[in-house]
Amino acid sequence: MGILDLSNELLREILDYIESDSEKLVGLDRRAYLSQESFRPPPPPDRDQAQDIASFRLTCKRFSDLGAIHQFSRVTTRFSSKGLRRLENIACQEHLAKHVRKFSYMVPFFYVEGRERVRELLPTLPASVGPPEHFVQKVNEQRQIVQTQEDVRVLNKAISAFTSLQHVQILRLQDQEDGMLISYIRDHAQMSRLVELKWAPACSHSTKTIGAALLASRSPCSRFSSPMLSPQSALGALNDPPATLHLLAERLTCLELHFDDGFDLDNRMRELSTLSKAVFSAAKNMQALHIGFPSHRPLSLRLEEIFHNVKWEKLLAFGIQAWRLDADEIIELARRHREKLRGLRLRDVLLKDGSRWKDVLAFLREDMMRLDWVSLRRIDYAKHFDEQPIWGAEIPDDSFIGSDSSSDDDSDDWDPHEGEEDDVHDDNVDGEESEASFNGSDSDAGTNEPEQGGNFHLPPMSPDTPASVPWCSCSSHDSVEVLGDDGITVTVPQRKFWEKWVIRRACTEPHK
Repeated sequence: MGILDLSNELLREILDYIESDSEKLVGLDRRAYLSQESFRPPPPPDRDQAQDIASFRLTCKRFSDLGAIHQFSRVTTRFSSKGLRRLENIACQEHLAKHVRKFSYMVPFFYVEGRERVRELLPTLPASVGPPEHFVQKVNEQRQIVQTQEDVRVLNKAISAFTSLQHVQILRLQDQEDGMLISYIRDHAQMSRLVELKWAPACSHSTKTIGAALLASRSPCSRFSSPMLSPQSALGALNDPPATLHLLAERLTCLELHFDDGFDLDNRMRELSTLSKAVFSAAKNMQALHIGFPSHRPLSLRLEEIFHNVKWEKLLAFGIQAWRLDADEIIELARRHREKLRGLRLRDVLLKDGSRWKDVLAFLREDMMRLDWVSLRRIDYAKHFDEQPIWGAEIPDDSFIGSDSSSDDDSDDWDPHEGEEDDVHDDNVDGEESEASFNGSDSDAGTNEPEQGGNFHLPPMSPDTPASVPWCSCSSHDSVEVLGDDGITVTVPQRKFWEKWVIRRACTEPHK
């Protein structure tokens, strides 16, 4: 029997083996979902794998159709003339566009104040920053795209063509030249009078254009994530008609936002209270929700100033990052969702004076019987956090990949579903790279890395805590005193033990 006699199902299995495991889509109730599907930038495809699938597609029409499912399930494009041309190229080919399930939009800083005077700045730039013509070209390109609404046109066309779209992700992109220019301007205060690059207007513009395209196309997309969302851009949504917000919110099944650092973040988020109430109240289909802030500057608002006591009947996973809270705030929100919640992420959460982690953990263990996993990375007490040295600048969240501190390797973090078959199989090689294989254009994928916030990489399960371990019923582990919570600080070994204790997998006693 030859390869042409194999069934489509078997051929799909073969293509699955060609792909790397890191490119498999993850279920939204899984602990690894946030990093792999929402906040992690799309990985550049392995050149050999991409070439293998591209060659497979050249064999015949049947193989071409099967390979397209893998190549174009994920599409990444940049806010640039070249990126928009790529995106339109894919959108114009229905047999490719129909397979797109995840769209990542990589947006650079916008040149704003003084952009018309950028040439005045160029003679002062050292050669190491980059060729002057590069910055002039970028300024002109950004201005032309916005003024002609070329991005609006292409995004509307693409989102309409992506009839299987599930997930939209907006990432902040900073190429090497922009990064060096920003650093140079920061080090030379007088230069900010000539030109300035800002993220807030770029974030606001991209969010509005994507949102408008989703509405205009009546897209089936139900998941949205952005690891560096600007509070100012979110405030702009307050001017949108209530019906517009309601339509977008009621479609949401998954929302993950990490707000970009900014001055007076508490007040900026308080100004968003009306918006958050409208969105969260309308989001009746929410299954996974994460809201995060900069680790070095945790939010001080009460939890319900953002979530407004809303109960999501379908919620499976809930997460927050960098928040100063009382224990009862966490307990109350968890109690509202005790019937269905399977995952709880409390990254960088600090308990205020008078609260104890053992009270939170005892409630989770005894009352949250459907809980499959808990993430407590870098939790602590607010007083201890405030007593730490101030380094003067945030250590980016991606510096914590694989560790909670300089002495912690997180080797025994675990996902109780690790090793199980994922619910979704139609994954692929990155679409922007794939386009280069069919239109003959050169690809620059991977040359610039998007910035990240709240980037959570989850290591594999420890060998001593397999998913098959039953819930512990030993009385020796029932008491909260086994947690060793002193109400002062939380060590890395403690919180690792606490994660397992909460879901009753901390016991080492044999089970019969």
